[in-house]
Amino acid sequence: MLKVGFQGKNGTYSDLAVDYFFKDQQFIKVNYPNFKKIIYDIEHDVIDYALIPVENTTTGIISRTYDFFFDHEIYAVGEICIKIREQLIALPNARIEDIQEVYSHPEALSQCTSFFSKYPKMQSIAYQDTSASVEYILKCNDIHKAAIASEVAAKYYNLPILLNDIQDNNHNMTRFLCITHHKQKVEHANKVSAMFILKHKAGSLFKLLEVFAKYDINLLKLESRPLPHHNFEYLFYLDFELLPNGPSLDELLEIASNYCQKYKLLGYYKAFEM
Repeated sequence: MLKVGFQGKNGTYSDLAVDYFFKDQQFIKVNYPNFKKIIYDIEHDVIDYALIPVENTTTGIISRTYDFFFDHEIYAVGEICIKIREQLIALPNARIEDIQEVYSHPEALSQCTSFFSKYPKMQSIAYQDTSASVEYILKCNDIHKAAIASEVAAKYYNLPILLNDIQDNNHNMTRFLCITHHKQKVEHANKVSAMFILKHKAGSLFKLLEVFAKYDINLLKLESRPLPHHNFEYLFYLDFELLPNGPSLDELLEIASNYCQKYKLLGYYKAFEM
């Protein structure tokens, strides 16, 4: 049976992403305390797949997960987008005026800045993950502590939701990539994620992007990130559509390589349909 990893405890959005992505298959879920351990087990075939968050519609790219693609042999074979609805969860007898400390994952806290502006006396405190923060306030048994997490996490720990939907953006979504250690042929694949390190020449980025324009290829994302071990040098992550009537992926990357020091295919998979 497939083994699928995710970061955090039961009830996190990564947990939900696994359930949705593999809903038509039999699988065993394996939760991990951190992403580094997930990547290690993927590369050593301890687990078959993992779902990792890579982008949020409010806070943008999640760099700590994207950057694993640089040094590790992992490949994206699918994606899913999960709507993020952040709930303020507290002890059964707590009132909103009792809350002094709010625990959650840093990403979740950063998606609720308007809420904290409305309640300036509440201190936001970064914690391991959203679901673990609910577990923590339950163990503390302190009405002055609350957590930000999903409705599923509230149900899992049998705690009430004090306030619903406190996220800044009601269309808030997180994009997850399904990763594995071995490249796979994905049926109906139409989206590519790739990394490019450009040559140190004027116009290199323009010339790279010109390749995609020439073949009428739709760029979905262009993101620069610091190049590890090279001060103030950058690599570029690109997501783009690959249509049946255009060049093959191998042909396109071969042409693009003329303007790069290095490139790496991160994944070729079926785009999530909203």
